[in-house]
Amino acid sequence: MIFETVKSAGLAHKSYFIGSGGAAAVIDPRRDCDVYLDIAKRNNLNIKYIFETHRNEDYVIGSIELMEISGAEVYHGAGLDFNYGNTTRERDKFQLGTMELEILETPGHTPESISITVKDKDISEDVYMIFTGDTLFAGETGRIDLNGESEKENNASKLYESIHDKILPLGNQVIIYPAHGAGSVCGADIREQELTTIGYEKKTSKSLNYSKEEFIEYKVSEKLYIPPYFKKMEELNLKGPELLCKLPVLKVLEAEDLKSLMREGAQIIDIRNSTSFGGAHIPHTLSIFKAGLSLYTGWLLDYQNPIVIVDEEGQNMDEIRKFLVRLGYDYIYGYLGRGFASWYLHAEPTDKLSLWNVQELKKKQFDPSIFILDVRKETDWEKGYVEGAHHIYLGHVEDRLEEIPRDKKVVVYCDSGNKSTIAASILKKNEYKDVITVLGSMNAWKAAEYDVVIP
Repeated sequence: MIFETVKSAGLAHKSYFIGSGGAAAVIDPRRDCDVYLDIAKRNNLNIKYIFETHRNEDYVIGSIELMEISGAEVYHGAGLDFNYGNTTRERDKFQLGTMELEILETPGHTPESISITVKDKDISEDVYMIFTGDTLFAGETGRIDLNGESEKENNASKLYESIHDKILPLGNQVIIYPAHGAGSVCGADIREQELTTIGYEKKTSKSLNYSKEEFIEYKVSEKLYIPPYFKKMEELNLKGPELLCKLPVLKVLEAEDLKSLMREGAQIIDIRNSTSFGGAHIPHTLSIFKAGLSLYTGWLLDYQNPIVIVDEEGQNMDEIRKFLVRLGYDYIYGYLGRGFASWYLHAEPTDKLSLWNVQELKKKQFDPSIFILDVRKETDWEKGYVEGAHHIYLGHVEDRLEEIPRDKKVVVYCDSGNKSTIAASILKKNEYKDVITVLGSMNAWKAAEYDVVIP
């Protein structure tokens, strides 16, 4: 058996390649799909099947791209009318040499979710591994809120049945391969763990030991955000995205080019670290630190206007390009050649953010001339916040500007200072004059042993 996990950094997405007897299958492929072709070539395998465990909502699926190149057949679960591929149902079986893949319908996260068991028939009739998609993760179960509030209880009930009636009875020895790892927005608190088994999850995952009623109550009460780009991903993954054929070529831009594009409405993204952006940046540009691109781009960028990247030196754009393409952002126009330095070396104007440490915030905490803004997730806010702060999640800041006064200093904090810089850049783009970010934010506040308020 040939087996490889393909990780997509940032999205915490995991896809899988499995092969035997000259044939292979790919589970939940990403859009830039050369990696699967390379694995197949290296092992003298033909990709025969492509399986989608569900209609993914956090990235653009690569099934059509891979099908076009490899000639493989695409399969997904019943329950949604896909514009491409084939429908597979409970107990359908697929052969790869000595390997037998079998479909389990495991709805709950989405109505058409499937899991795929794997047996090596030369060794045993027992299930060896299972691809669980977004049904079951390490330490967590899939979110059930994507069909709206009215469906949450029904989805939670179906998810419980999928896990307890179909997956857990397969045996403690079965290795679980989910579609995401730690950091994904597809589960509330996925563990940072490379491998897990059914037996280990039964012992260590609290929610798997709940009664059905307790499980439903627990899942319904989860507080998760739905980024606006999810709708775009669902649309693309239902009808099938445009073929890429190749990754877009990024133009190398000079300062004059960038100014012209800004006048035409281009989206300028500064991916330098937060303190660099705070120290100096191109006016009216958006800060999204590099590691946060895949987490926050879908909240803040549209799909119509061209995207231009500004970094420290104008290098290593390949990874950035892949991040954006995986989220369906195909209109990546280019990047500022030689990075931010080429802007100020042309004597172009710069802007900056004021930077406070937590001691400064503590000293002015109750000053009526400041407005303290906490942009963390609601679950983090509920664990404790700075007294006097107002809570607006980062992804909602631009939609709730009317709640943020323009006649005060706006002091923004988050967990460590990265998300607060993104929020501050949103405010500056919207003509807020006096914006301050807090270095270290809540992590530093707690390290200084300052008091927090528990709601």
